[in-house]
Amino acid sequence: MVRTGSTTAILAAVLFGVSTPMAKLLVHDLSPWMLAGLLYLGSGTGLGLVRLVRGLVVSAERGERSIRGTEWFWLLGAVLAGGIAAPVLLMSGLAATPASSASLLLNLEGVFTALLAWFVFHEGFDRRLVAGMVAIVAGAVVLSWGGPVEIAGGWGAAAVAAACLMWAVDNNLTRKVSLADPMDIATIKGLVAGGVNVGIALALGDGMPAAPTMIAAMLVGLLGYGVSLVLFVFALRYIGTARTGAYFSTAPFVGGIASLAMFGEPLTAGLVIAAILMGIGVWLHLTEDHDHEHVHEEIEHDHPHVHDEHHQHGHDGPVTEPHSHRHRHARLRHRHPHYPDAHHVHTH
Repeated sequence: MVRTGSTTAILAAVLFGVSTPMAKLLVHDLSPWMLAGLLYLGSGTGLGLVRLVRGLVVSAERGERSIRGTEWFWLLGAVLAGGIAAPVLLMSGLAATPASSASLLLNLEGVFTALLAWFVFHEGFDRRLVAGMVAIVAGAVVLSWGGPVEIAGGWGAAAVAAACLMWAVDNNLTRKVSLADPMDIATIKGLVAGGVNVGIALALGDGMPAAPTMIAAMLVGLLGYGVSLVLFVFALRYIGTARTGAYFSTAPFVGGIASLAMFGEPLTAGLVIAAILMGIGVWLHLTEDHDHEHVHEEIEHDHPHVHDEHHQHGHDGPVTEPHSHRHRHARLRHRHPHYPDAHHVHTH
């Protein structure tokens, strides 16, 4: 599951990173508000249509379960923070912030995500994990460096930083619902965020674009925001928020590589340095060996699982794996390599 989590996080970063240069092809035809809204709407409506076409109405049929109980409150918080507050803060801040400082400030999302995961939600970490995170963020800073940073409009910079904090809150709250169906989560977040951003664009006087432009933007959103978010939620489930956020921070590098092919942009020293720094950071994370004796307290919950060392229980008849149903874990003390998944949320 650890390799699954790392792989899905990196794939999420690849899809999101590639979507950035693709969105550049549309930015001249759409306002930032309208483009953001159509990208999110493409994510939500596209994933919803995929579910309808495949007839996947009952989550249990594919080993996943629906969002339940208090999880709706966590998801609501995530949507309010990342889908509504963050875009408003970002666009407000960008209007009063020089591009040089805004690009650098946007790297705060990964930092804030990790800090909240470690010190508020108590995910385990060690020096190797921190060093990897620092290397990846340093690579992102190198990529976004546009020369001398112009510090002006303090409230604008604060608004951009606050947007990053809201996305970090979104990431950590989404972790709370990651045992539910990732497609459900991504569909809801896409529809809400898309509706809000398109609504703001229309309120500001924008008109709906021509059908070809709208369809193109929504298709980019389906892959770069929708499928990417589904993979991101899977990664949250298996390796926790801080590690997922670190891998996802490589997205700007992927976008830079894609721009080389799409626009014939030159290979810069910054891109090479970022590749080295991010490569070191990813290697430090992939080779992490978190192994110590720990206790699993007795718990009863419902989530997708296979019958591994943490799931030893019987069934009345044959079952397919993975499957989802309510089951009980007895208290267990043991030692093995692990990551902060649903069964390893403990202090260090």
